[in-house]
Amino acid sequence: SKEKRSDCPLVTLGLVLDTDGFPKKSQIFEGNVSEPKTLKTIIGGLADGKISKDSLIKPTIVFDAGIASEENVLWLKDKHYPYIVVSRKKKKEIPSDATMIAVKEDDKTNTVLVQAGLAKNQETDESELYCRSTDKEKKEESIKTKFQERFEDELLKARNALHLRNGIKRYDKVVERIGRLKEKYKLVSHCYKVSVEKDSETDKAKKITWSHKKTEKTSGIYCLRTDRKDLDEQKIWDIYTMLTDIEDAFRCMKSELGLRPIYHQKETRCDGHIFITLLAYHLLHTIRFQLRQKGVRYCWTTIRTQLSTQVRITTTMKREDDKIIHIRKSSRAEPPHQTIYDALNLSYQPGEKLKTIF
Repeated sequence: SKEKRSDCPLVTLGLVLDTDGFPKKSQIFEGNVSEPKTLKTIIGGLADGKISKDSLIKPTIVFDAGIASEENVLWLKDKHYPYIVVSRKKKKEIPSDATMIAVKEDDKTNTVLVQAGLAKNQETDESELYCRSTDKEKKEESIKTKFQERFEDELLKARNALHLRNGIKRYDKVVERIGRLKEKYKLVSHCYKVSVEKDSETDKAKKITWSHKKTEKTSGIYCLRTDRKDLDEQKIWDIYTMLTDIEDAFRCMKSELGLRPIYHQKETRCDGHIFITLLAYHLLHTIRFQLRQKGVRYCWTTIRTQLSTQVRITTTMKREDDKIIHIRKSSRAEPPHQTIYDALNLSYQPGEKLKTIF
């Protein structure tokens, strides 16, 4: 569990989505287990025995770096599953023979958001797609900047300690301190050259200096590896980004639909809780899918917030003959409501106008 929840039993929900993001099959598995070691069990369970080693048509398996161990990739090859996975290799420089093309653009600003280029790996006989994402680059550079600031602050503290009364001055202790800092901030420490000058007479550190090393800029770059030779850059990237649909589905179920926490104690009730959540997600995704078809890309929380300002109003009046009139109608739809109703082909006035007399 990423949240380190060791106080409660955990379960794993396996979910199969189609290309439009609609759930096609689900199954509950044992929780609190290592993901890379459960690939065979998960695929076997979701396939329900309908896919064998000799099946002519097999689905393409797509997963991220967390599950893309070499053992799992070899298992996919042995079972003849086509795959698209995120490479775990640390060196991510784009090869010179890879021609980068735009695979995602911002239509409003006419700017390229993601570039991708194919290269052949002669050792594994795989195609490797090197991708450079502008948003990912900004995010990684922001994280690196924060770590660099913290790393330099710690180096400055170590240098100032050389002149303090109770500061760490022994050369071996200072070197040990610098080593721990490099390990703690290993994301950026390789970009620095840190030197500790020793005083040969006192066996103490005399000076700590550091400077930036020239390194290859790899922020925003990731590599996809696949055995599919029939796909071009755009198709490989499109298939891989379907993972975001699955992530969105689980994020929606866990936050907006209350999939967790599960307060039930009996297994059957836990299964029922998850099943009801999946049914709710079917309805929710149907609405979001229809909205996306019309270019409206709102999350469910935004949809609910915007529609919550249109309400049903009951007006009560007393007539001259002492009878009471109740008129119930919807408030007038505002532009945000109209955008959603137009995309769903719904009336601006949901519900009929009701008039009752008592």
